[in-house]
Amino acid sequence: MRRLDRAWLWCFAGWPRAHGVGMGPERAQIIEQCGKSSRCSLLGKLNNYVPMRLLESAKFCMQPRGDGYTRKSTFDSILAGCIPVFFHPVSAYLQYTWHLPRDYRTYSVFIPHGDVVGRNVSIEEVLRRIPSEKVAQMRERVIQLIPTVMYRHPAAKGLTFKDAFDVALDRVLHRVAKRRRAAAEGREYVDSVDGRDSWKYDRMLEDGQNKIGPHEFDQYLVMHATKD
Repeated sequence: MRRLDRAWLWCFAGWPRAHGVGMGPERAQIIEQCGKSSRCSLLGKLNNYVPMRLLESAKFCMQPRGDGYTRKSTFDSILAGCIPVFFHPVSAYLQYTWHLPRDYRTYSVFIPHGDVVGRNVSIEEVLRRIPSEKVAQMRERVIQLIPTVMYRHPAAKGLTFKDAFDVALDRVLHRVAKRRRAAAEGREYVDSVDGRDSWKYDRMLEDGQNKIGPHEFDQYLVMHATKD
C-alpha cells in the first residue's frame, strides 16, 4: 500500500447525475474540473473502469454525496490508501465518530460543497497547496485506519487487529463504564441525544463535561435544515 505508484494527484470514481437533481451539480463540477486537469483521472478515462484500481492510483479521492451522504467509495478509498476529500461534513465527520479520528484534518481534506457548486474554488489548487510531507502523514493515517473500516473473516486465524466491530464494541463498553462511573459519583451521565446535535457528544465532549457549544460545522446543518 505504501509503495503504490500514485500517478494521479486526484481522482473521482463515480458517474454524473442529472444536473438539476439532488447532488447532481456537486458531481458535475467535480467531473468538469477533473476532466480539464492533466493530474486527475475519472472512471473510463484511459480505459480505467475498475474503481479500486483507480483509487489506488491517486493521492486524493473525491467523495461527494451520492444517493445518501456517504458513498461506499469513501471506505474503498481508505482501503486503497487514498486520502478522501469530502464536501459535506455529514459524509463522514458527523456520522462515524467512533471509527474515524476526531481531527478530520489528519486523514482527509474538506472543501465546502457550496464553494464547488458556486465555482469559487479549484479543487486541484487546494490539493496542490498541501505540502508533500503533510500528504505523506495523511496517507499514513489513512492506512492506519484500514482495520477500523473493515470486518475480519470469522474463520481467520492469527489476526490480532481490531476491526470495525471491535471498535464499536469497545465504544459501547466505554459508555457503559462512563455511565457507571457517573452514577457512583452521583452526577448525571451525559450521552448522545436524539436530534441534530447528537454528533457533538462524541465529537466535542470529554469525560466530566456536560455542555456542548458551537462548532465549525453548525452552519452546514443549519443550511440543510432551512432547505428542508
